[in-house]
Amino acid sequence: MVAYLGDMDEKERLGLLDTASGRSGVFQYQLFEEDLRPEWATVNTANVQVERACDFGGYWLGLEVLHKLGLTEFLQGVMDEGREEISWPAMALVLVLMRLCEPSSELRIAEHLYERSALGDLLGIPREKVNDDRLYRALDMLLPHKASLEKHLKERLGELFALDYDLLLYDMTSTYFEGQAEGNEQARFGYSRDHRGDCKQVTIALVVSRGGMPLGYEVFAGNRNDVLTVEEMVEKIEAAYGRAERIWAMDRGMVSEDNLKYLREGGRRYIVGTPRNNLKKYEQELLDSQGWQAIREGLEVKLCSGEGGEETFILCRSVARREKERAMLDRVVKRIEEGLVKMAGACAKRKKKVAVGQLERRVGALLEANSRARGLFKVEVVEDEAGKVAVQWEKDEGKRQWVEMTAGCYLLRSNITDWKAEELWEAYVQLTEAEAAFRIQKSDLRIRPVWHQKAERVQGHILVCFLAYVVWKTLAQMCKAAGLGDEPRKVLDEVAQIKMVDVILPTRGGIEIRKRCVSQPGKAQSVLLDRLRMRLPRQLRFHEM
Repeated sequence: MVAYLGDMDEKERLGLLDTASGRSGVFQYQLFEEDLRPEWATVNTANVQVERACDFGGYWLGLEVLHKLGLTEFLQGVMDEGREEISWPAMALVLVLMRLCEPSSELRIAEHLYERSALGDLLGIPREKVNDDRLYRALDMLLPHKASLEKHLKERLGELFALDYDLLLYDMTSTYFEGQAEGNEQARFGYSRDHRGDCKQVTIALVVSRGGMPLGYEVFAGNRNDVLTVEEMVEKIEAAYGRAERIWAMDRGMVSEDNLKYLREGGRRYIVGTPRNNLKKYEQELLDSQGWQAIREGLEVKLCSGEGGEETFILCRSVARREKERAMLDRVVKRIEEGLVKMAGACAKRKKKVAVGQLERRVGALLEANSRARGLFKVEVVEDEAGKVAVQWEKDEGKRQWVEMTAGCYLLRSNITDWKAEELWEAYVQLTEAEAAFRIQKSDLRIRPVWHQKAERVQGHILVCFLAYVVWKTLAQMCKAAGLGDEPRKVLDEVAQIKMVDVILPTRGGIEIRKRCVSQPGKAQSVLLDRLRMRLPRQLRFHEM
């Protein structure tokens, strides 16, 4: 006989019930019952101590968002249960929450970060059970559910925020490897958006809806040309969600005549950017002051019909963009001129003969490094009868005038012929949301560099970053609805300052009472939580996974 149930208080009975039920983990928690009677003890206040201060607020907030997305229950339903000591859904949540709050490698999570967090209490996973091997295997177990996760999140986000998936924004980025990744066929050298051409990389194609809400992504080889991904991604999205009446928006890097023909033949609508050299076809329209429509301060657009009337071209010119481009051009022109003057001076002073080919290579390197303005210069390396080499150049004033006139101008293209210029422009500039998605993943969620070498682990790493981005954007929508803007960085940073601590209370009877408590939020934190309609728990009550 251990105890009489009738002599136990409410907390002891609940604890015994949990123990008898074999409840060893948690996905959800709640406050203890508010109507429990107070417990009194005489405490030696001189020896009250605080131990084990852990980061709580950010992980708790992230877990609340995961509950809102239904991801905890979804992972329980799709990830196989076996004889593992810690369930794979729980380990997957560790990866996502760590990526959101303290992005780092699995090894650093296991050795340092997990024990500093409150995840052990929030998820019911003892810190000694979290090791790098278990985290790596969790990546492997999560990856097969990528497609079903994307579909679940698309439907759930649509329900939560009444999203309209009529406009799909498609863009690409790259992320580079530390290491050779020799066993990964997708790890290739290619055009690096991270300016790390010395490293192998993979490219990532992302599709988001208005506001940057994620719909799906795909990973391609690091040397895959952007243009060659369009058909595959369009068919992937349509296979998962249907064609409907969606509009595809892409930047000029995705555009080719073959891709546009493919979109038109399938009855798909599009709004795309075009290469800058296409502006030459509309020189007269640029010069003509008639037909321009001001849609905001410093921005004008003009509609131009394409051949056959099947397409519409939208000329756009921005004052702010013009000033920026002119300033950039002036800096580049100055660098080229200074470089050429320096080379010419060195040739004049040098007594020793300089090889023509060597000097031409130096000139070529200078122009290549300042490619924005290289077309404005005509440079020639000449050799006189005495064998002395000199650099001669002149500016192409005709090209300079054209560059000046088109500064701040760009051209859009669409097969939507019944929209106003403003509507087409507004739809296209939503692409900045896709670009922002990549910035968030690279800066806040640190998708780069990739330390994994195996292809499956790389895919799992990118999937975890994608899920963390979904949590990020969900929190952004919650902040927007609460009147806190749509940038969750400050909210997450503020709430993350809330700690969880162990309070040790020595009693008169010689017994130490230990209470694991959540610190009280400050004034700013209380306002944020109140706006978000969230309430911090004071104590955690674990429930079965």
